[in-house]
Amino acid sequence: MPTTTGHTTAIPASRTIGTSVYNTAGDKIGKVEDVMLDKTDNSILYAVVGFGGFLGMGEKYHPVPWSTLDYSKDKDGYVVPFTKDQLEKAPAHSIEELTKNDGHAARDAAYSYYKVQPYWL
Repeated sequence: MPTTTGHTTAIPASRTIGTSVYNTAGDKIGKVEDVMLDKTDNSILYAVVGFGGFLGMGEKYHPVPWSTLDYSKDKDGYVVPFTKDQLEKAPAHSIEELTKNDGHAARDAAYSYYKVQPYWL
């Protein structure tokens, strides 16, 4: 069954990793580095979007609510409804920090920062 934008509702996580992510202005801001899963309630905590680095140096990892990523066939990537300024000021973590406390601290900070309705409430 397709989503409201015509995409399939099921997608392998492996297919999302490495996919480019663009902001609302159409600028490439990074790529999906990983997808954090919550094994206890079968949900996606968030997408891990990496940006800001060069050749793997200085890259920041941002937890981004999964529901905010909308796939664009034209871009062959995801578009998020955030400005460059919002993304630059967003919570950023190391990979180790993203998994602390089962990832819930990073998830909660991301949903709060982006003002996205939490799926777990």
